[in-house]
Amino acid sequence: MRSRAPAGTLAAWRRRLLPLLLLLLLRAEVLPCTQLTFELPDSAKQCFHEEVEQGVKFTLGYQVISGGHYDVDCFIEDPHGKTIYKETKKQYDSFFHQTEIKGIYKFCFSNEFSTFSHKIVFFDLLIGDEPPILPEMGNRVTALTQMESACVTIHEALKTVIDSQTHYRLREAQDRNRADDLNERVSYWSVGETVILFVVSISQVVLLKSFFTEKRPTSRGVSS
Repeated sequence: MRSRAPAGTLAAWRRRLLPLLLLLLLRAEVLPCTQLTFELPDSAKQCFHEEVEQGVKFTLGYQVISGGHYDVDCFIEDPHGKTIYKETKKQYDSFFHQTEIKGIYKFCFSNEFSTFSHKIVFFDLLIGDEPPILPEMGNRVTALTQMESACVTIHEALKTVIDSQTHYRLREAQDRNRADDLNERVSYWSVGETVILFVVSISQVVLLKSFFTEKRPTSRGVSS
């Protein structure tokens, strides 16, 4: 015969678990990062500035969604103007760094090497460490309870889901742009083939007509 937990214990468990789940959902939606998708014109450069404290970690990840060969130049400068990261013609990349000085860091994307193709670039910037799920977990010495361990596991799973959704959304946008570009090229090629076919057909008709057209000789008068 199965033993049942008292109703008061289940109610207390629910009262403690529901606020934690709501807090997990809020933390999963409001992560300490900046995500932005922007258009980068040809022969142009665009920079973003962010003030970062000393000894803080930040991670920059970017990917070109559409335009040209899906590549872009990227570099990062510290407050003293020193370049701490520089890559040319990259389709995607990520960079991790721990600041040594406090100040405004500059994150730049350049399309100056391209003279006619626009680019659409996505990047996310994560600054600092993620705060603990519960405020008391930061300075806690004892082990986590079973409920807290379950909440941490759920939180990590939610972060993985969010990262996967972002990755698949970028891949879908990139593949859609590739398909649109291919469809446009095929349409232009079809129109060109149609025009060439009409020109060749008309030329053949005119040529064949000239073969079967009888030319009458010109009559000359006989002088007496």
